[in-house]
Amino acid sequence: MKQKRIVLVGAIAAVLCQAPRYGLTAAGSDWTQWGGPNRNFVSDATGLASTWPPSGPTKLWTRALGEGHSSILVERGRLYTMYRPGGVMSYVRRSQQEVVAALDAATGKTIWEFAYAAPTDGVDFSEGAGPHATPLIVGTRVYATSSRRELFALDKATGRLLWSHDFIKEYGAPSPNRGDSCSPLAYNGTVIVTLGGSDQAVAAFNQQTGALVWKGGSGEVSPASPILIDVDGQPQLVVFAGDRVVGMNPSNGQTLWTHPHKTDYGLNISTPVWSPADHVLFVSSAYSAGSRAIELHQAAGKTVTAEKWFSNRMRVHIGTVIRLGDYAYGSSGDFGPAFITAVDMKTGRIAWQNRAFARAQLLYADGKLIVLDEDGHLGLVTVSPQGMKVLARADILEHLSWTPPTLAGTTLYVRDRKTIAAFNLGA
Repeated sequence: MKQKRIVLVGAIAAVLCQAPRYGLTAAGSDWTQWGGPNRNFVSDATGLASTWPPSGPTKLWTRALGEGHSSILVERGRLYTMYRPGGVMSYVRRSQQEVVAALDAATGKTIWEFAYAAPTDGVDFSEGAGPHATPLIVGTRVYATSSRRELFALDKATGRLLWSHDFIKEYGAPSPNRGDSCSPLAYNGTVIVTLGGSDQAVAAFNQQTGALVWKGGSGEVSPASPILIDVDGQPQLVVFAGDRVVGMNPSNGQTLWTHPHKTDYGLNISTPVWSPADHVLFVSSAYSAGSRAIELHQAAGKTVTAEKWFSNRMRVHIGTVIRLGDYAYGSSGDFGPAFITAVDMKTGRIAWQNRAFARAQLLYADGKLIVLDEDGHLGLVTVSPQGMKVLARADILEHLSWTPPTLAGTTLYVRDRKTIAAFNLGA
């Protein structure tokens, strides 16, 4: 495996951040993993403006980046993301490398890059090249998964490679058809990723050494990234697999429960959403699968699952879903138009649909939804069970954008398949 590290700025002393027993904490407005502090695309930021001028929010900076769908992490004045150089939509000329990059959050300038070989042969990038996954920051390290199913541990200050694994070569993991999309997750000193294969659908590695801690589960893995939940005091790892939802013990990989959720092509993509208030797990997929609400409880030392409802009227394809009270909101649609949709989580009834945006990613902060659709339209909206009100809207990106936005304080970071940019959403 050919690797190359490019250090553009000298090493800077890193400041340790602490990880709790499971999950991550972030200092202030840091966004250190897929989906933010709780992997649910909800930010505690305040002070957002209630509208923008017709020209849109103030652009702080923009720069060229490259292909890929990796979202943007923020920690202590730095950004971390991944891309494929060039941004050329052609198999003939497409770069054969991927890059993990650290940028200055205030200017977008590169601090360091770690590049590695990522050939496109045997991978279908017709819908956009990888890398698709988002890195993970824990303490002084950055963990990143490549589109070729590799895991890298890097020094956060310099980008220096500390250890790595090639899951296809080392474990016989299946080659991902469209490129691996699993964003790694931290738990109790381990980093957890999906592998694929018999008795190794999921695996955990020691964060410091890279040693295998456990592997478990079987069946086809999907592009969706796992989440951590708490079921009546028991930590559980939720994996949205190719044809089912699986609950696992994050300490040893033991399967605790499964619930079927079949979709065409095994493409369950949208991240599951957990509500501790009513113990309901929401999953949604396109490709004929629809949405399910699954209630989870502990009884006699086992997890009991109960499907509350199923609806084929809400089919979230690649977007994020936001749970607010008794309703969930997401961009529903696959091959045709996609509408922002509200679903009653108690009954599965569709409360409303709105055509104001194309297929979109949602992020919630300060009582508002920030909407970024695939056509590069940014929106600020309020939602309720009664409907949606658009407060502001602007065209901010020129190329196809499937990457969820990131909010740090009042600064929004976005990217499409060629550029990355920062905007001030403050009042």
